[in-house]
Order: sequence, then structure tokens, then C-alpha cells
Amino acid sequence: MNSRERVMAALRHDQPDRVPVDLGSTAVSGIHRRANEALKGLLGIEADEPVHDVVQGLVVPDERILQRFGVDFRRVALRPPSNAAAVSPSEGEDTYVDEWGMRRRRTELYWEIVEYPLADAKVDDLPYYPWPDPHDPCRVEGLAEEARRLYEETDYALVADLLGGGIFEQALWLRGFERFMMDMVSDEAFAAALLDILLELYIEFYDVYLEAVGPYVQIVALGDDLGMQTGPLISPDLYRRLIKPRHKELYDFIHSRTEAKILHHSCGSILPLVQDLIDVGVDILNPIQTSAEGMDPAVLKRKFGGQLVFHGGIDVQRILPFATPARVKDEVRRIIDVMGQGGGYILAPSHNIQADVPPENILAMYEVIWEEYK
Repeated sequence: MNSRERVMAALRHDQPDRVPVDLGSTAVSGIHRRANEALKGLLGIEADEPVHDVVQGLVVPDERILQRFGVDFRRVALRPPSNAAAVSPSEGEDTYVDEWGMRRRRTELYWEIVEYPLADAKVDDLPYYPWPDPHDPCRVEGLAEEARRLYEETDYALVADLLGGGIFEQALWLRGFERFMMDMVSDEAFAAALLDILLELYIEFYDVYLEAVGPYVQIVALGDDLGMQTGPLISPDLYRRLIKPRHKELYDFIHSRTEAKILHHSCGSILPLVQDLIDVGVDILNPIQTSAEGMDPAVLKRKFGGQLVFHGGIDVQRILPFATPARVKDEVRRIIDVMGQGGGYILAPSHNIQADVPPENILAMYEVIWEEYK
């Protein structure tokens, strides 16, 4: 099988010739620039990849690394907006205001939100906020041509990457976590108004995005974190009342515009919400944070393996940073054995490979594929 055939078999829940492999096709299965530098040093590769996700410090891995690891996916992402220079950090800056109006401050590894622009907003203020423009032509300049070339000239599976956070996360980031959590139970009119504006914006973004890449991509990746280490961020009832109907509308729209499968990213412990995600049209669940409460791969596969494809599962909290290469390989084999039976699994880290992951462990993770399928 070639890469696209292998991925499509896994998405159909057929057994492929080997488990499909991902690294870098999304902003939640990538690699931090520091880990990437260490990996290139180990492999003797000289390259200077640009950071494509400033906030998370992510780079697109060098093509030689992707080929060496047998990565079956390639990313086709929206371009920066026409005012990119004004909404990105300049050399030497310690803070900047991003496209959504959030002020971010440089930390050692990331750019963290330090000002929430809608913290004091009222419902009547929302229509006048300077929202990002989904129809900025710079966002798709040359994108359809790139997607068509990759589809016709390579055999990789193609992924339309995340826009950033989902509608729930964007509301938290714009309003402030504590304030928006309070809104959902004490000022539902504001919460609903903000979510509705974000929903409409996301529909417009995906309308433009999928007009360019919809015929060529196999996966559309979205993210909306719903979990923390010990359970969902909000109650299932609150999710079902305020977030789920809007997820359903957005995901129905995406499914109407492309035959690609929808990958939904949510960190944390979300077992009580997995069936809800299936209900709204999620086809692929990422990242399978096995270190979070209740996210047992065997339980997930048994309960939902007939309805979902799983993407991720190789722990970035405890295993990849701190285990030996031999222990990493054992864990990769365990996850493949549990989640890969009958297809329906894509091998990837359980989030981006962080700066503290030794390059030997990254190599060990992907070497398993060649040791098992040689």
C-alpha cells in the first residue's frame, strides 16, 4: 500500500499493511523547534525550518525526517492574513497582539495570553469587535494549487490543519477562562451570543478553506479542548446545552463541503463526552491522552472502536520525555496492539512533541514501525 491507500484503509476500519504514521500534519501532532533541533543533530541533518505556529513553537519537520520515519501525511494549511506582520511578534518583542486581539507574552518556550480582550465586554459590544476576516484573499493564495499538486504528484494523505482553538476555546481565550465559565451558568445570553459569532466565523473560514482544498484532503482537523487531567472542563449537561449543538452545526457544514473525515482534538479526560463527539460528526479522535483519568486505550477501543478512528496515544507527559528508548518502544508496541487491531488507528504522539523529549526517544517511537513491518 502507498501512504494514501494505507490511511484510507485505516479510516474505513480495514486492516492496513501497517499502522499509518503521523508527525507534523496538524498543530497538535507536531514537534517543538527545540526538540526538532536536537533530532536533526542526532540524525546529522542540516536544515533551517521556519516556525509555522509561533504560539506553540512548532516547525514543519524536514522532508528527510518525514521520509525516514515513514510519515504518511502532509499538511495543507491556510496562509497568514494580509496583515500578518501586524499580528505576529517582531524580532526582539516580548509581547504582541494576535489576530484575535489577545495580547501574548513570550515565555521560555511559548507565547502565553496575558490580556483577554473581551474580559469586560457586554453583549452589545460583540458585533463591533474587530473579528478576523475569513475572506482575506491572502489566506488561500496558491493553496488550491498546492493541494492539487500534492494530491496528484504524491501518494500522501493530506490534512487541512486546525484554525487554532475551536469555538469553545476561542471563547475562553477571548473572555478569560474564569469569566467565560461563569458566563455559561450566570450570563447565558452573553455566552450564547459569543459562541454564535464564533460559530458563524468558523463556518465562513471553513467555507473559504474547503473551497480551496476540499476535493484533495482526506482529513480536516479541528480542535476544541474539553478535558483536563481528571475529567471534562465542564459538565456533560452544560456541554450538551451550549457547545454540542454548535459543534454539530459546524461539523455538518464541513461534511457538506468535503468527503474528508473530521479529526477532533481534545486534550484531557473526556470519556463522558466521547459519544457526544460521535453524535456531532467526529470521525477521528485525537490525541488519546492516556495519562488522563479514564482514557484507557483498551476501553476506548472496545466502546468506540467501531465508530471512531483513534489518532495519537503515545504519551508525551511521562513516556516520551522520561522513559528509556527501550521503554518507549514497548509502549508504542502496546498501543499499536490495543488500538491497531482491525484498522482504525493512526500512530502519533499524544500531543506535540515537546522541547524536553530526547531525540533518541523520538527516533525509538518511529523505529518500531520498521522493526515490526520489515
